Amino acid sequence: MKARLLTLSIVLIALIFNSCGSSNSTEDKEVSISFSGAFALYPLVQKWAEEYNKIHPNIRFDIQAGGAGKGLTDAINGAVDVGMFSREITGAEKSKGIWWISLCKDAVLPTMNSQNPYREMLMLRGLKKEEFKYIFTENHPPTWDSIFKVNSAVRNPISVYTRADAAGAADSWAAYFGKNQEDLKGIGVAGDPGVADAVKKDKNGIGYNNTLFVYDMKTGEKIPGIEVVPIDVNGNGRIDSSENIYQDLPTFLDALNEGKYPSPPARDLYFITKGRPQNKVIMDFFEWVLKDGQKFVHTAGYVPLHREVINEQLKKVSPSEAYGL
Repeated sequence: MKARLLTLSIVLIALIFNSCGSSNSTEDKEVSISFSGAFALYPLVQKWAEEYNKIHPNIRFDIQAGGAGKGLTDAINGAVDVGMFSREITGAEKSKGIWWISLCKDAVLPTMNSQNPYREMLMLRGLKKEEFKYIFTENHPPTWDSIFKVNSAVRNPISVYTRADAAGAADSWAAYFGKNQEDLKGIGVAGDPGVADAVKKDKNGIGYNNTLFVYDMKTGEKIPGIEVVPIDVNGNGRIDSSENIYQDLPTFLDALNEGKYPSPPARDLYFITKGRPQNKVIMDFFEWVLKDGQKFVHTAGYVPLHREVINEQLKKVSPSEAYGL
């Protein structure tokens, strides 16, 4: 009888031990984190997921690009765990319970077809903020020829391309000249790839794109068919040496880091969620992104945030923040 009771006790203890062990471990089972949103963040989040999986192979990442607007809607509705966001978060969005962390910086660049008939003149002269405003909000002037006051027998109409989807790139670009995405006129196309492709196919095209849809991340060179329209920041009618910052990706990122490119359209990039995440798996990933993940930011074609900003974000993900300590 005693032997039987001893055997039952051992079995019971083993069952309790195994039960406790399995409930406290997340390394033994697959866990998923879902993302949607900004095309601007999509390549970097993919890189982070790839590197994180090397040390946490049980985490399954579902990452979908679709524009910042989609990321916001999906996060609020609970369709995804995390939204990828590429513009400033408004007071109205914060009032809906949006929680966020800053991740890094990038920029939106005005683009033209590399075969633009006035390319050489544009590279020397650039366009002023007010000229971009007229082109993108008033479709004026109507031709490239009229910018340079050229009376040509063959007119070259300016073909303006803009985002049809709610996009951080569109909002950031419009904010440069004091407007919103809704104020932008032109032919609407979906996504960063859509705008880039439209401009590449139209010698008179002008648009705007996130950095990594202008430059090849591996080579650092401009993507064939795309050219940057230089911004005449000081408005003196020419591109000075301090404004000549678009030769390749490393040169542009250095200029962005040094504040030589206007903000907006330079901007911070964010993860957003509906309320502060209670899932430890998500918060552990956020903490890794802000610590170890930062070493991949520059090599992936982005600008790291300053250390004090990163430290502020780390405070937001720390466990003590959840309890108001």
